[in-house]
Amino acid sequence: MTLDPQLKAYADRLAAKGDPPRHTLSPERARAMRAADLAADLEAGLVALEPVARIENRTIAGPEGEIPIRIYTPHGDGPFPAVVYFHGGGWVIGNLDTHDSHCRSIANGAGCVVVAVAYRLAPEHKFPAAPGDCYAATCWAAAHAVELNTDRARLALAGDSAGGNLAAVVALLARERGGPAIAFQLLVYPITDLRMQTTSYTDNADAPMLTRDDMNWFCGHYIRRDEDLVNPLVSPLLALDLSGLAPALIVTAEYDPLRDEGEMYGERLRLVGVAATVRRYKGLAHGFLGYDLMVERAKDAKAETIATLRTALTAAMPRPDPAG
Repeated sequence: MTLDPQLKAYADRLAAKGDPPRHTLSPERARAMRAADLAADLEAGLVALEPVARIENRTIAGPEGEIPIRIYTPHGDGPFPAVVYFHGGGWVIGNLDTHDSHCRSIANGAGCVVVAVAYRLAPEHKFPAAPGDCYAATCWAAAHAVELNTDRARLALAGDSAGGNLAAVVALLARERGGPAIAFQLLVYPITDLRMQTTSYTDNADAPMLTRDDMNWFCGHYIRRDEDLVNPLVSPLLALDLSGLAPALIVTAEYDPLRDEGEMYGERLRLVGVAATVRRYKGLAHGFLGYDLMVERAKDAKAETIATLRTALTAAMPRPDPAG
């Protein structure tokens, strides 16, 4: 394994802390450990919270109760593109705070309003709670475009890891249910096939940041029954028809168990005529968007990813009618 030296140094520091492996913990303990790690990284200056023009915490109606959201508005006049963002964490951990830095960077770098969604977590709320909440939040963002000062024609979905899975799933749901219209998908090291049978699951079974054992732990908390593994709303790679979906950027990391399924999803999109770009970052591991202040290569990857999103949303802007 030729891991980026700066990332390896960070991974070695994490290992030296002696924390128990995530897959040996209860969900509550894993969440607490993630919160403690974030607090430590913020104190150490390893996570940057970029200032944005405005941040608003709200709740919206969901299929089974209220859904907390956080709205990030960039500087400027608008109407802005909108990105509905779903956080990672294996559907079990993660929240609005763990991905606050991501959303700030996207709002500033892509010049868009970001609506971050705190969907219900497993195992308290197993599949299909999370995709139901995420689809409802996407519909809300489309319906409230005027209030959000956004352009409904430039509504994108984005997420990392389990959030990338949810973004892909919501794109499928939007197509099947007749809306809302999705202009772009940003899928960052997404989970697309929860059967966990790809070569990268073998090659990167013990990779830093995410292991095969971790994924088994997440899976066991998320699904209700084995049959869920082949449900396209759990494993979108297994959908019979991927045609008619929004253009996509799929970002993968060389040393990630999820690498192959993300790349396979991009290939399947291309085969049915969807404009999909797959970008693998060598030397990096799962979760690298959060390491941009520690790892130069991750910083470059994050900047390139957000720049691609900005370009895609600019291209989706309606053109004036030359006939007037």
